[in-house]
Amino acid sequence: MSDVLWKTGVAGQIDGKTVVRGYPLQELIGNVSFAESIYLVLKGELPSAPEAKMMNAMLTACIDHGIAPPSVVAARTVFSGGNSLNSAVAAGALTLGDFHGGAIEQCMKLFEELIDDSVTDMKQLAKDKVAEMRAAKRRFPGFGHKLYKRDPRTVRMLELAKEYGFGGNYINFAVAVQDSLEETMGRDMPLNVDGAIAAILCDMGFDWKVGKGFFIIARIPGVVAHIVEEWSREKPFRRLPEGAYAYDGAALRRVPGA
Repeated sequence: MSDVLWKTGVAGQIDGKTVVRGYPLQELIGNVSFAESIYLVLKGELPSAPEAKMMNAMLTACIDHGIAPPSVVAARTVFSGGNSLNSAVAAGALTLGDFHGGAIEQCMKLFEELIDDSVTDMKQLAKDKVAEMRAAKRRFPGFGHKLYKRDPRTVRMLELAKEYGFGGNYINFAVAVQDSLEETMGRDMPLNVDGAIAAILCDMGFDWKVGKGFFIIARIPGVVAHIVEEWSREKPFRRLPEGAYAYDGAALRRVPGA
């Protein structure tokens, strides 16, 4: 073992059997749902029944949000240029960064840095952190939405979190931040789907490093569906229609010596 260069505790072989986190893969098949399997590979243990239901709900909440997000635009455009489905999926996944899908990770990291067993007043902590970030002109990740005064996905997930027993300090803090932001800014600043998932994942004991990966896992099925739709319904070489773009560079000029 001393000469082994790569080691993993995620999956491998034991006595000729493929195991995932120690569980024989053939026993997982048919007995464990895909959401439960995702929980297992990310967390290292199989979820309880409430954890499995919560995991499933969060993955479903992120599965797709229409044709407009960059991940879908990129995937469909790359496919329309004559590339393979896997290339188009990769293009969609590559757009999932700090400004598209990254808020879960950012929010989880911030929450986990701020909250520990010594914190007793979530409302005061929220007010203090909101004031600090506004003074530094930093945006609080996981809050605000272009369409919603209250994100319906968040409302539903917080209902389920309460039902399944995950209404802990992180969720309480997230709701307190929402209230403080709205009081301070004088407008709607709802806890959005990213912030809600971040709080729930923290209350479930996940490390913040899985945040962006969680969104990628959840969104890829939607990206695949959009690519297949592009393949089935649209002509190749998708481009912007005339009138949807304009040149605003330098005026017409001559090349010296031409």
